[in-house]
Amino acid sequence: MAENGFLPDRLPNLRADWDDQTINNLEDSYGQQWSYAQRKVLEYTCHTAFFVSIVVVQWADVIICKTRKNSLIHQGMHNWVLNTGLIFETCLAAFLSYTPGLENGLRMYPLRIGWWFTAIPFSILIFIYDECRRLILRRRPGGWVEHETYY
Repeated sequence: MAENGFLPDRLPNLRADWDDQTINNLEDSYGQQWSYAQRKVLEYTCHTAFFVSIVVVQWADVIICKTRKNSLIHQGMHNWVLNTGLIFETCLAAFLSYTPGLENGLRMYPLRIGWWFTAIPFSILIFIYDECRRLILRRRPGGWVEHETYY
């Protein structure tokens, strides 16, 4: 939203005006006016970006589920069914985002390429957290971390 002129300080209490179809001159933080249709395109584009962010974070989730105690560095990525699933999931998200006509059915709009990378820091954080958890599990078997986080 900030990239399109709606800075965070403008967002609180904006919903009523945002969804009002009679307001066709809603101003953003820079004074640019937005019609109802333009606002909805921006909103649905943000929904698509959120969907893609979930897909990107799921990459880390599925990779950390490969092993319970071994590090992924030692385990490797030799499971081609999993690798194919990751590629398929990404291609499906791209297909849903960029296919013409889906803005009418699923309300998914094309994204700028940079918006695909927004969730990567969170994926990296999830991966690092789980690698640290596994390191603690290997170094202190039967400890508190194993008791609380081992599934």
